[in-house]
Amino acid sequence: MGRLDVRKTHKLYIDGAFPRSESGRVFPAEDSNGQVVARMSQASRKDLRDAVRAARGAQPGWAGRTAYNRAQILYRVAEMVEDRREAFAAQLEVDGRDRAAVDAEIEASIDRLVWYAGWSDKFAQVLGNLNPVAGPFFNISVPEATGVIGVAAPEEPPLLGLVSVVAPVVVSGNTAIVVPSGRWPLTAVTFAEALATSDVPGGVVNLLTGFKDELLPWLAGHMDVNGLDLDGAPSDMVGALVDAGAENLKRTRTDRTDDWWAASAQSPYRIAAFTETKTVWHPKGR
Repeated sequence: MGRLDVRKTHKLYIDGAFPRSESGRVFPAEDSNGQVVARMSQASRKDLRDAVRAARGAQPGWAGRTAYNRAQILYRVAEMVEDRREAFAAQLEVDGRDRAAVDAEIEASIDRLVWYAGWSDKFAQVLGNLNPVAGPFFNISVPEATGVIGVAAPEEPPLLGLVSVVAPVVVSGNTAIVVPSGRWPLTAVTFAEALATSDVPGGVVNLLTGFKDELLPWLAGHMDVNGLDLDGAPSDMVGALVDAGAENLKRTRTDRTDDWWAASAQSPYRIAAFTETKTVWHPKGR
């Protein structure tokens, strides 16, 4: 009698922990041949609310850390992705690519994390300014984190696309609720494991595997979410998501990235998309 394979059921990543969906639902992760290779927890509206609550609780402390410390932590994430190279490779290969193509994506993802880590203590100088004023005052503009950001990661490439949307959001002090690729969700779970072992505080990044057409409308309409990155949202949903986000004036990014491998896919302006400019007046001494 043949043995029945026991497929692993992966969990969500919320508040630094790995809970099952409160609904108990799962969906299959399939390879390029349609064979089931694992089961994924299917996040619900309740799971999303839990993730928003965790992100809100973590945001002040994360934004309050020094930029240098956030850079250290993001660099540590890159180190842990490197350390888990074999696990990522095995999961990326389910889409039918050869090992060389998979290794290229892993290396590009690590480089992108390091690139954004390097911007952590520099973007304020680029995006801020000492403004000339007609009076005995200093007038200084400084970018600050927007708050809690909902992120739709692209379907492909599953790892490079994921890190390319998460890193610029959190490097400035925002926290994130991320809906990763639904077609290739396995890498999101291993990325969550890298986050959990990289000194990233619980709640800074929350990953909800599931289906975008179910989760994104609730994320866009949630009144405690301050911004949306819809780069990876289905094109036919973007208009409705923007309208839902307008109810509480969410800062919403709708630009689409055509080539995640291009140099243009990483930019300090992706950081700027979810910062607010705070202007301070200070009298000059005599």
